[in-house]
Amino acid sequence: MVHMQRRKTLAKPSCPQRSRTWYLEMSIHSGHGAGDESDDEGEVFLDEQDIIGEIPIDEEDLPDQDEEMDSEGDIEEADDSAYTFKGHSDEIYTVACSPTNPSLVATGGKDDRGFLWKIGSADAGLELQGHQDTVSTVAFSFDGQLLATGSFDGLIHVWDTTSGSLKCTLEGSGEGFEWVKWHPRGHLIIAGSEDTNVWMWNADKSTLLKTFSGHGSSVTCGDFTPDGKVICTGSDDASLRIWNPKTGECIHVVRGHPYHTDGLTCLSITSDSSIAVTGSKDSSVHLVNIATGRAISSLTAHSNSVEFIGIAPSAPWAATGGMDQKLIIWDLQRSAVRFACDHEEGVTCLTWLGTSHYVASGCVDGKIRIWDSLSGNCVRTFSGHTDTIQALTVTADGNSLVSVSDDGTARVFIVSEFR
Repeated sequence: MVHMQRRKTLAKPSCPQRSRTWYLEMSIHSGHGAGDESDDEGEVFLDEQDIIGEIPIDEEDLPDQDEEMDSEGDIEEADDSAYTFKGHSDEIYTVACSPTNPSLVATGGKDDRGFLWKIGSADAGLELQGHQDTVSTVAFSFDGQLLATGSFDGLIHVWDTTSGSLKCTLEGSGEGFEWVKWHPRGHLIIAGSEDTNVWMWNADKSTLLKTFSGHGSSVTCGDFTPDGKVICTGSDDASLRIWNPKTGECIHVVRGHPYHTDGLTCLSITSDSSIAVTGSKDSSVHLVNIATGRAISSLTAHSNSVEFIGIAPSAPWAATGGMDQKLIIWDLQRSAVRFACDHEEGVTCLTWLGTSHYVASGCVDGKIRIWDSLSGNCVRTFSGHTDTIQALTVTADGNSLVSVSDDGTARVFIVSEFR
């Protein structure tokens, strides 16, 4: 996804004024004689002596094409969403769906608030109060019983999803948290911080278990391996670190040639816990053998920052989205591009639709596109958002796709036909 902002944002610079010189003409000489009445005017020539003066005109004084269209009547774009949640008052950056309840969704954003809400419900949802800065990440535990909300205020709140009550508050160093992940089979939480550390707690006991130190900059991405035995984390220091969660030991550090040359932005781990796939601001994607800590392959087809990685659930493929306006589907076994799927603007997020061969992409243009990874074709485009899509996820039953946007709304789109 594109970078989140704290509450205070810088004002946009004003656009410099441009001016055009327009010419008044006295007469136009065509290629015909004075008495020629032919309908075909032919080429028109303007001689120097025909110009009687120059008038500088500021371009801002001219009517804008969009304004002219508006004067003729606004044309509203179709809204394909089946449900819209409007509880937030500012940009929304993060979304998660309960793994056990297909209607339960959590969101967080720039308004310093999290919400727990139900798809199709007429009520306003449960506001998760208490954060003092942007809610940058939300995540449900594997059993759906608990929800974690992490913020740039340096706190993680853990909520009971049944009662909606605050179970505990987990503290780090006070620096903001970039992401939160749960253990795949327990109530352990890990979180990456701007303070360069990774923190791990037992949410049931509200106790800090480990602090993993070693990165030289903000920890931008990370996760447990699916078997729960290893932690992989990526940093803005252009390194990947592989940790033993029991001892806190750093098993491997992956950095330097032939690895990334700029900060890591995203990672995903194969279902057999053997390979970490990482993306970077340097536009490259790398495959790392988790057991050996060796970079085993480089995928180089993007030309700008790679924002998101998703590994296909039922094939040895991965999808990556980048600010070069491309979604690329890779064959991981051959380290080769299967398809490059073009977008109008940068691709900020993506998700595979259940175990199907379809992948959804979110874009800076506010559109969501569904791609068939067997053909590389776009089979559906969903409209409704009016600004950048920041995150996508799929409900537990696979019937709905939930998106959040800088336009301040979360929207639900029906995708049951792509299951």
